[in-house]
Amino acid sequence: MTLVLVAPNMPFGFVHETVPGCEHPGTVVGIFHVKHHFMPGCSHPGTIINTVICFCLSPSCLVLRMILTDGQILAEIEAGTIVIEPFSPACLGSNSYDVHLGRTLATYVDATLDARKHNTIATFEIPDEGFVLQPNMLYLGVTQEYTETHNHVPFLEGKSSVGRLGIDIHATAGKGDVGFCNFWTLEISVKLPVRVYAGMPIGQLIYFEVQGAVINPYNRKASAKYTDRQPLPVESMMFRNTF
Repeated sequence: MTLVLVAPNMPFGFVHETVPGCEHPGTVVGIFHVKHHFMPGCSHPGTIINTVICFCLSPSCLVLRMILTDGQILAEIEAGTIVIEPFSPACLGSNSYDVHLGRTLATYVDATLDARKHNTIATFEIPDEGFVLQPNMLYLGVTQEYTETHNHVPFLEGKSSVGRLGIDIHATAGKGDVGFCNFWTLEISVKLPVRVYAGMPIGQLIYFEVQGAVINPYNRKASAKYTDRQPLPVESMMFRNTF
């Protein structure tokens, strides 16, 4: 799907050949009025603009690539294209699935890390009374849940209640790949000291549809660095890259 901004006085009459990959060239696309706050970067908040949503109106092409709903997540689990272990219906949101903090945390052994070297970690378990995370530290955590995603792109995002405690659960690596089959390592940092507990809700998985065939899913890539199944935090494998 392609979004194209047009001026409010621009005449209607776009045709569908602007959208690559459609088998129905010449079909008229839809036009919608949207509030400007959906369009970042404009200096005129609140103004109405015209947006052409470029998709074919032919029924066989009218498929928008979106986030999966709860019902679709359940359907994909039934089909085996999404795996979540353990799975609980109570953790299924309207368009996400809640994941929980595993018992094991880790910190790097060395105070200074080197991107070209193997930086080792020391693991420890969160006691029943919880563990207080400290600011200016990087902790590696892990989800309790093992997941597989074969036909969609999974994203791991923080929960609102977790964010309001000042907890970040990933530094940059919130996106999984099609074919990712493993537990999720969390890159945890905090703004204030905060006590955390094994089993607490820590994040949510959302699933995006993809367009086109995946040639090289993650679990079949020879270069994939995080495929060993283990319910433990995994340190950076940057040193395996050539640079």
